[in-house]
Amino acid sequence: MNAKVDSGTIPPDEEKREAIVNRLLCATLEGVQAKAIEVEATFTKGLPGFAVVGLASSDIQEARERVKSALLTNDFVFPPLKVTINLSPSDIKKNGTHFDLPIALLIALNKGAFDEEGLFVFGELGLDGRVKTSSMLFPLILSLKEQRMIKRAIVPREAIGYLSHISGVEFIAVESLGEAITLVQSGAFRSNTESFSYDAERLEIGEGSYFYEKEYESDFADIKGQKVAKRASLIAAAGMHNFMMEGSPGCGKSMIAKRLRDILPPVYEEEILSIAKHQFLDGVTPDFSAHRPIRAPHHTATTASIFGGGSQQARIGEVALAHKGILFFDELPHFSKNILEALREPLQDKKVHIARVNAKIEYEADFMFVAAMNPCPCGNLLSKTKTCRCSEMEIKRYQNRLSDPFLDRIDLFVVMQEVSSTDKSDVSSRVMHDAVIEAFKRQKERGQGRLNGKLTEEEVEKYCILEPEATKILESGIQRFALSHRSIASIKKIARTIADLCGNTKIGKKDILEALSYRKRK
Repeated sequence: MNAKVDSGTIPPDEEKREAIVNRLLCATLEGVQAKAIEVEATFTKGLPGFAVVGLASSDIQEARERVKSALLTNDFVFPPLKVTINLSPSDIKKNGTHFDLPIALLIALNKGAFDEEGLFVFGELGLDGRVKTSSMLFPLILSLKEQRMIKRAIVPREAIGYLSHISGVEFIAVESLGEAITLVQSGAFRSNTESFSYDAERLEIGEGSYFYEKEYESDFADIKGQKVAKRASLIAAAGMHNFMMEGSPGCGKSMIAKRLRDILPPVYEEEILSIAKHQFLDGVTPDFSAHRPIRAPHHTATTASIFGGGSQQARIGEVALAHKGILFFDELPHFSKNILEALREPLQDKKVHIARVNAKIEYEADFMFVAAMNPCPCGNLLSKTKTCRCSEMEIKRYQNRLSDPFLDRIDLFVVMQEVSSTDKSDVSSRVMHDAVIEAFKRQKERGQGRLNGKLTEEEVEKYCILEPEATKILESGIQRFALSHRSIASIKKIARTIADLCGNTKIGKKDILEALSYRKRK
């Protein structure tokens, strides 16, 4: 749609008027946090020119040519004035092609003063004036909404397919620069998009809505035997507890880890959007499903690829991409010691920090950590049929790659059984998932904002109530095993999940005994 706009030439009788300053809002990203940017334009007498100031990156500087071409193809005569575009605040570095549309609108409407309070404008321009989307739009607008900074926005129509997932924001979709110009001139800012509804199983608890999928690409029924490991998997999934499996090669460690994703607890809308935001930052268009993510980096991966980084601009890493899902490390001791020790911070704080010369960036990283390892370098230490080829020194060196502070952050440890010809399948993913959902209901009906595995110390004292016999057993275990404060809290959280799976209001004797059985043996 083309819209003719009068020439930008200032009439003679207005030559002495003060320069008009018009404003629109846009935004830029610092890590995953959006910063609102005020786009200002002035038109002054002088040698004709077009400048963009305010720490604009190269892609914004290139916008000058895109904006000129888009305006000229929409029958607009570029004003013979000195045009200055300022991006405020000027001490924040801005980047992104979505600044094209607000810059073009300010130039096209230079003859009339306007200041549309609270109106955000996003869009990249084609040379013919088409308004295009960019991968930054979703994380930008979601972050602004989370900060309660945005109520309405002009956005590309082609972006509505995923922007409509963000509730509480009035989106005005446009296809061309001409359509946007007409819209701003008329001031008729009405939403022309429909809200999105999730195509998934829905669970209503109190005032909250939670979503989950009943699809199982891989089934726990495929795993024969390993009753203890599958029981531990169920507990880990129900409370999102960190989980480690140790066993000989081929006993089913990776199979269990791969199937865990399909039986994880339901997600609520904010979690789906948060997962999608991280996927957009990784350059992937999400499907907005109710499946939690699973990331499984190889042990040869670099520190930067796992935690995020980059010399000029920090990129999101595997740890942050596993947010609200599973981070799986297979062959755990083969990961570098630097990576394993650096993993302690996100395991504890649920965040990952990247420090660079130009910026310090923080990503959310609230994930369930799952690990698998062999008992020794050759893998046969626990085998009853194969001979271990490793020396005592090699075994000790292999096991010492995992420090006690790191292991202290793992909730459940399981030693896998050897595969036997008599092993049978005893439980399916559907049955396990049903048990997880029931445990999830009990946690939410109790008023918990977090799942059991993510409870804070104060919440542990509030929700993990032990019966007298269970308290005595725990006190005995503390003295016998010299448990740390973190280990005690971990055992209480595991016992709380076991009690939820059994339908118990308080943590009983059996619950605490089973929780103690999953602690790491020295």
